Amino acid sequence: MSKVPVTLYQIADAEIRRCIEDYLDLTKLTINLADINSEILEDERKRTILLAGLGVYGKTLSANEAYEEWKRRQAIPFDLEAAITFGVYRNIRQSGIDFLDYVDQQTKGFTDFNPEFIQKNPYLLPILQHISGIFSKSSLKKQIGSVSDTLISKPAAQRLSKLLQERVIPDSVNKGEILKRLESTLEGIVRDLVGRVLLESIVDSALRNLGLSFQREGEYTSLAGVIYDFRADFVLPNSKEPLAFIEVRKSSSRHASLYAKDKMFSAINWKGKNAKLLAVLVVDGEWTKETLRVMANVFDYVVPIGRVPYLAETLKAYLEGDDSKLKWLIEFRITPVISSSTENKEEK
Repeated sequence: MSKVPVTLYQIADAEIRRCIEDYLDLTKLTINLADINSEILEDERKRTILLAGLGVYGKTLSANEAYEEWKRRQAIPFDLEAAITFGVYRNIRQSGIDFLDYVDQQTKGFTDFNPEFIQKNPYLLPILQHISGIFSKSSLKKQIGSVSDTLISKPAAQRLSKLLQERVIPDSVNKGEILKRLESTLEGIVRDLVGRVLLESIVDSALRNLGLSFQREGEYTSLAGVIYDFRADFVLPNSKEPLAFIEVRKSSSRHASLYAKDKMFSAINWKGKNAKLLAVLVVDGEWTKETLRVMANVFDYVVPIGRVPYLAETLKAYLEGDDSKLKWLIEFRITPVISSSTENKEEK
């Protein structure tokens, strides 16, 4: 393979962002996946996203075949996480294969683990770890010291080289088994990206596509509230002069009530302080109907993740002065009680 000095995590991160962009484009082209046609599905990534979201995995289908499959499965709820992550898994699994083949080539069939090669190619660490038969990163660190897939010091590379020379029997290396063990590493990468990137990146991309100004949670100190100041996932256009905030939350039916109370308190806290603050909740997962209904009595918009491109248009109109988008005004004050004895003293 031609050497690509980027980590499996970086590859997965780039791919999940590409999938998110194509998913957003797909929802706009198909009116939130309601109006599919075979021409749209000529794009391979869009086709993969649609099919994976409907539970069709691993089949090589043409655009026309994918369109027919969609018609057969229209009653099946679309699984966003599966839709996005299927292509990511496919991509990084292939990268894992390529990385392993590269190690095979550079180590002369797993016979020569040169310390200099290890130090210069830290992105291969997950492969080297599984070749060594050590299954956890913490166990590896106990034996060779602190290392990562972006940096391996010279002493750590020497220790890892020695470890590999001692543990690896070249004729016994089974690439299939190594790739199977690597799967746990890949699952950890994708789980982290789903939690850190997926939903909020969809919102981020939709806002950027319309040129809206906003700040994400890590880009500002706090959003002022009645009870206390803390941060929303997104604030538009900025935290100093906020006109709207967005909270993003995935839930299960088991946790829906708890999450709803938390998010409604946030909305009341912020809207009670800022009279013209538009409150938006973007949801995914198994929320109960009653929970969503109750939250709609506090939030101006409660929107499923698939409708975010249309939500961005609403936000753009509001930021440009369309006050009709604001539904709820929350008047919320906390003031100290003045006792009657205090009042009498003041009168005297």
